[in-house]
Amino acid sequence: MKTYLYLIASVFIFISCSNKTDSNFEPETEADIIQYIEDNNLNAIRSNSGLYYVIHNEGTGARPTSTSNVRVAYKGYFLDGVVFDESDSNGISFGLNQVIQGWTEGITYFKEGGNGILLIPYQLGYGASGSGSIPGGSVLIFDVRLLQVN
Repeated sequence: MKTYLYLIASVFIFISCSNKTDSNFEPETEADIIQYIEDNNLNAIRSNSGLYYVIHNEGTGARPTSTSNVRVAYKGYFLDGVVFDESDSNGISFGLNQVIQGWTEGITYFKEGGNGILLIPYQLGYGASGSGSIPGGSVLIFDVRLLQVN
């Protein structure tokens, strides 16, 4: 009887440790980003890292570096348009070295007062694992307005 309990416990632990998501994991790809850009008639630029960005207005103030503290108003959504996060018009303040890589790089393309769109591949976002309500492998799109460089 003890042997059966150990066997059942072992199977349970094995199943618990295996990640079913990995076998079904299908990340959104660069082709998905390109399709979104075409469908929305965006004039996007691709950086060497794979980040796509659209500058509606570059701004006229200071340009942040990857370690600057900034205040940004934003709306974040998925390729299907579902919004997952949004600031109010006053924005939020943070250090660019404390956020996802797509923001650390992307916000530096704007000057204070500038705005545009960041199209962030999952590798520069929350990766294959995701975070909270953001599934792994998700392309993230952000409408951003750089309010202040501190």
